Amino acid sequence: MSRTICCLLLMALIARNHAVVVNIGSKGAKGDGKTNDGPAIEQAWHEACVGGPSPSSVLIPPGTYMAYPPILFSGPCKGPIEIKATGATIKAPPELERFKSDAWIAIQYIDRLTITGGTFDGQGHETWKNHKCHDTALTCQIPVNLRLTFVKNSLLKGITSIDSKYFHMIMFGCDNNTLDHVSIVAPDNSVNTDGIHVGHSNGLNILNPKIKTGDDCISFGDGSKNVYVEKLTCGPGHGISIGSLGKYQNEQPVQGIWIKNCTITGTDNGVRIKTWPGSTPGLATDIHFEDIIMNNVENPILIDQKYCPHNNCKKGVPSNVKISNVSFKKIRGTSKTKVAMKIDCSEGLCDNIEVSDIHLTYNGGASISECSHVKPKVGGHNIPPACSHSSHHIAV
Repeated sequence: MSRTICCLLLMALIARNHAVVVNIGSKGAKGDGKTNDGPAIEQAWHEACVGGPSPSSVLIPPGTYMAYPPILFSGPCKGPIEIKATGATIKAPPELERFKSDAWIAIQYIDRLTITGGTFDGQGHETWKNHKCHDTALTCQIPVNLRLTFVKNSLLKGITSIDSKYFHMIMFGCDNNTLDHVSIVAPDNSVNTDGIHVGHSNGLNILNPKIKTGDDCISFGDGSKNVYVEKLTCGPGHGISIGSLGKYQNEQPVQGIWIKNCTITGTDNGVRIKTWPGSTPGLATDIHFEDIIMNNVENPILIDQKYCPHNNCKKGVPSNVKISNVSFKKIRGTSKTKVAMKIDCSEGLCDNIEVSDIHLTYNGGASISECSHVKPKVGGHNIPPACSHSSHHIAV
């Protein structure tokens, strides 16, 4: 063994032996479920992040910790850092008036972060009942459980988010990350509780997630690129959504989304791409859905370029978001409605749409598909036949 290798091994051993492990109990955390342990958690983070040699970690031992908002994990840190929370439950206060920002736990400007375990309980039941907070104007400041901003080269593994007041997890400006065995739980009547929302992020693996919620299991906003989702279990909820797109000026393309080997059960939608009519120009391209089981799903396959919730749009004006290089392959199961596949495009804006080996049945009789302004490329054997009914002109 060369002297250089020996020196490197010795340096690694010294670094490991001097790694900082900060137990939040040493900062005064009680773990009784009543005391506000938020300051102790933040103090432990600060010491581990900037106060000593790297790698470093924050230890949240098993127990229940009340943490008043906001809780901020901010970098940059000296090096790799880990939050170890296996067996711990961190609870948000149920009262919405305690929140003055849009996140309960904010994680930002960190490279090489690992979060292992932990249950993050947003206690959102009272907020869901507050109709003033869920009108079309969103007049309340509703916090997400976990907001990750500019987090890179990181891993979140075995974490659970339950009963968020709003979205469970938002990832914005986050590159080269992995979410592995993430669980998200909220009842189907919870309002605006998207499981994972991705935007302006490049390079994300979402592996083995289990999501039960009242809105989209996973949603993709503009600027989502190179995202791979595998072995998702979704339902209840609204399914998997690309968009909605085209509502705001200067939206970035959605490009390179792969959804594979997933099971979707009892949701309002299965896999869908949605854009606003009368939209600003945009692009959604290189999007692929493959090997997906649908169990009693209301709209299993959907492209909707007339998405207009609450009638808050320019009806009758075509969308300007181009949708291209999209494939639906090996999607099978049952549709809750007769229309198992609907591809509703604006004229001239859907290009290279592929449908192959679809087998979706409807318990009330034969399933059908509807198409508008699109002639998809068809392969394999399909039930229902692609574009068996046309609600509008089918363009070649």
